[in-house]
Order: sequence, then structure tokens, then C-alpha cells
Amino acid sequence: MLFNNETDYAIRIVACLAECDQKTDAGTVAAQTGVTPQFTLKILRRLMEADIVRSFKGARGGYALSRRPEEITLLQVVETINGPIAVSRCQHSITECTHPKGICSYREVFSDVSDYMREKLRSVTF
Repeated sequence: MLFNNETDYAIRIVACLAECDQKTDAGTVAAQTGVTPQFTLKILRRLMEADIVRSFKGARGGYALSRRPEEITLLQVVETINGPIAVSRCQHSITECTHPKGICSYREVFSDVSDYMREKLRSVTF
């Protein structure tokens, strides 16, 4: 499984805000993470919707984590951007199964692998 660029950038942005430990403007976040300013703003909006990041308005505004870094998991960020962790489409719905006889014998393996990935990502905080 390969995370898309947006997921990678979101991880960088949250890590940047965790390291700054204070509100930081989007331009600074973009410069420090190597993400374009426009894409940084898009990702920050999604992270705000998930209550991972909060914004401060005004001339001295900016962005900061909405909780302490150790309360935010890698899983939360990944699933905010990438959606639920699943190594196969069939895990989302039984109707996604392409096996001609219904559920194949691999579904349980795919589920175990996905569960393992979720647990590993949940165990890492910022």
C-alpha cells in the first residue's frame, strides 16, 4: 500500500506544527515542509475539519495543533486524508468482492494485514 502525496504532506505538516509548538502561519509551514502554499492551505483545512489543527484569525493568526502532539496519532492523520486503512477494496463492502463465488479466502488475510497497519499507525504519536 502506498500513501498518496497528500497524506505524506499532511504528516509533514502535522510534524512541523508539533515541532513549532506555537501558532505558525501557513507560509512558514509551507516553506518548512516543502509543500506548496496552496496545497498547504488545502491540507490544513482538512486537518481542521478533523479537529487535528485549529486556526487563529487576524494579523497574528496562524495554525496550531488542536491537542498536544502525543494525543495525535499517525493513524488519525493518515485516515483523515487517505480514508480508512484497507489493503483490498473488498474490506469496504461485500459488494466490492470480485470473487465469482462471493467472499474469497483472502479476505481474512487482508483484514488481518489492515488491522496490523492500523495498530502500528495508532501506536505512533507526534
